[in-house]
Amino acid sequence: QLQLVESGGELVQPGGSLRLSCAASGFTLDDYAIGWFRQAPGKEREWVSCISSSGGSTYYADSMKGRFTISKDRAKNTVYLQMNNLKPEDTALYYCKADTTWGQGIQVTVSS
Repeated sequence: QLQLVESGGELVQPGGSLRLSCAASGFTLDDYAIGWFRQAPGKEREWVSCISSSGGSTYYADSMKGRFTISKDRAKNTVYLQMNNLKPEDTALYYCKADTTWGQGIQVTVSS
């Protein structure tokens, strides 16, 4: 059974950084591309970034380019989302996804 568990979310000040983790079980990261999504209060869920199954290709939404970096650690079977220069508008519940499986989500709050 595929399972994804996110961690690393917390309250951070504007301009700060966070690294989110998405730990996979029931499959290996080489099996699927992994995506990060987020949903802010009152808004639709939006795509943030994804990494190919090989890890050789990464993609970002325009508003995240240059600030967010997605990566994977095969040994830990975990995908990371490094988020720098965070803004209040990055406040959202962040989810990772593999195939049709979603994690439970992790809250990121950017506020002074």
